[in-house]
Amino acid sequence: MGSPSSASIRQNNLLFLIFIMIFFFYYIPDKISLCSNQSSVNPSVIPYKISSSISSLETLRLDGYFSFDDIDYAAKDFGNMYHVLPSAVLHPKSVSDISNTIKHIFKMGSTSQLTVAARGHSHSLQGQAQAHQGIVINMESLQGPKLQVHTGELPYVDASGGELWINILHETLKYGLAPKSWTDYLHLTVGGTLSNAGISGQAFKHGPQINNIYQLEVVTGKGEVVTCSEKQNVELFYGVLGGLGQFGIITRARISLEPAPKKVKWIRALYDEFSKFSNDQEHLISKNSFDYIEGLVIINRTGLLNNWRSSFNPKEPLQASQFISEGKILYCLEIAKYFNPNESDVMSQETESLLSELSYIPSTLFLSEVSYVEFLDRVHQSEIKLRAKGLWEIPHPWLNLLIPKNKIFEFAQEVFGNILTDNSNGPILIYPVNKSKWDNRTSLVTPEEDTFYLVAFLSSAMPSSTGRDGLFHILAQNKRILGFCSSASLGAKQYLPHYSTQEEWQAHFGPKWEVFVARKSTYDPMAILAPGQRIFRRNNLHMMLASRSGLISGKES
Repeated sequence: MGSPSSASIRQNNLLFLIFIMIFFFYYIPDKISLCSNQSSVNPSVIPYKISSSISSLETLRLDGYFSFDDIDYAAKDFGNMYHVLPSAVLHPKSVSDISNTIKHIFKMGSTSQLTVAARGHSHSLQGQAQAHQGIVINMESLQGPKLQVHTGELPYVDASGGELWINILHETLKYGLAPKSWTDYLHLTVGGTLSNAGISGQAFKHGPQINNIYQLEVVTGKGEVVTCSEKQNVELFYGVLGGLGQFGIITRARISLEPAPKKVKWIRALYDEFSKFSNDQEHLISKNSFDYIEGLVIINRTGLLNNWRSSFNPKEPLQASQFISEGKILYCLEIAKYFNPNESDVMSQETESLLSELSYIPSTLFLSEVSYVEFLDRVHQSEIKLRAKGLWEIPHPWLNLLIPKNKIFEFAQEVFGNILTDNSNGPILIYPVNKSKWDNRTSLVTPEEDTFYLVAFLSSAMPSSTGRDGLFHILAQNKRILGFCSSASLGAKQYLPHYSTQEEWQAHFGPKWEVFVARKSTYDPMAILAPGQRIFRRNNLHMMLASRSGLISGKES
C-alpha cells in the first residue's frame, strides 16, 4: 500500500492534468435528477398527453428524421450533473425541419406539454440543453449553405448555428481573415455561445462574441423563421443574443471578421499580491495594447514553473529554477500579442516596453511564440489526452461570476483568503473587461460598473469522492461564494446563470426582467423553447402575464 505522501502525489498529478486541460477553457426542466445516471422517464410509461403528442410528430414531413430510441446521450452534457431524458431527438437537415417541428407543437396549444431544446456540442453545464420528455434538436446535423466568407471593407462569414468555431477559424483563415472575439475553447457551436455571450481574453478589446454579429436567422417559439439584425426585427436580434435560447433557435449567423495574424507572442508572469496583479490588468486593458489578456489564481501549486517549461521559455532561467510556489496564493497574468513574421522585431520592442511598466515577479516571466491556430486551439490536445484516460466525462460544477471593479479586492480577500484556503479543484480564471465594449441592448446581464471582472471557478469533481475534491464539497463551496456575494452586496452577476426559481431569475435580470418577459411573450408565448434553463414553465407564461396585468390572481409559475 502506498504511503500518504505518494497518494497525495498521485492525486496532485491527476488534478494537474485536469488543470492543464481547462487552463483556458472558457468561455453553458421541471424535474431535474442531480448526479443521477439518467431520468427515470421511460418511453413506455410516458403520460398519455405527451405520448400522443410524440406520436403526432411522426406525421411531419421532414428532410431529416426523429430518433425515439437510444437517445440517452441527449440527457448528458459537459457539466455531467443533470441527466434528463427527452422523448425524441430531431436530426434536422434543413431549417424547415426545425420550423415545422416547433410550429406543429405550437399549434397543439395547451393540449401538449412538449418542449424543445437546441443541443449543440453538449457543453452546457446545468442541463440547459436538455428537455424533460420533450424534443432535443441535434443542431450539428443541420445542413445548409456551407460556410460563406465575404471579403471587403467589412468582411464577414455566414455560418450555421450548429457550426463549430474551430471550423470557422480554419475556413476564414483561407482568406487571411478570422473572427475578432473567441471563447477559450473552440469546439463549441455558434448558436450555443451566442445564446450566452462568448467570452475570452479578447473581450476587453472587441467585447464578447455577441457584440460582433451583423445578422441572425432565428426560428422562434412559434416556428417562424425570421432574419434579424440591428436594422431589421431589432427586438428579436438583441433579445436572442445572450438570451439563453428563450426567444428563438439560432440557425445562421453573420459574424464580423478582421485580418488574421500568423503568429502569437504568448506571455505568463506571476504576482504574489492581488492589488499589483489587478492594477496591472486594469492598466493593460486601458492601454488596449495587447490582443489577449486573462489571469489565473493559483493556490498552493507545487512546481508550477517547471510545468510551464515544455511550452514556454523563462526570461531568467536560473532565477526561475529557484522560485518556490508551494504554500502560496499566486496570480498569473496571461497576455498575448498577435503579429506577422515581418513584424517580429517591432513586436518584440513594443512587448519589452509594455512589460517594463508591470510589477510581476521578475523571475517568473515566461515567453513563447506559437502559431495563431495553435494559440486559439490550445485546449483541444489536452482534451484528447483526458478522453483517453476517461477523465473528460466527469462532473464539472463550474461557477462563473461577473464582479464589479470596486468590489473585486473585497471579493478576492474573502474567497481566495478564507473560502479557498488549501487548494482548488481546477483553474480559477480572473480578468477585467470594459463595459463600453458590451452592448447593453442584448439580453446579457452585467454589473453596473464601467469595468468588471470575470471570475470563473472551473472545477472538476473526482468520481465517487466524498472528500474536498468531491462533487458535493465543491457545490457547497460554490454556495458559500454565492452567499458571500449576496451578503456583502457586491453587485455580482452570474455568467452562464443557473437558478431554481423565477424569483431568482427576476433578481438576476433586475431592470431587464420586464423586457425579458415581454420578449418571451412575443416570440415564445407557449414557453416551448429552452426548458432546461427553468425560467418559464410550459403553458404557464400566459397566466403569469395575465397576473401581472391584474386579470387573474395567484402565484407566478
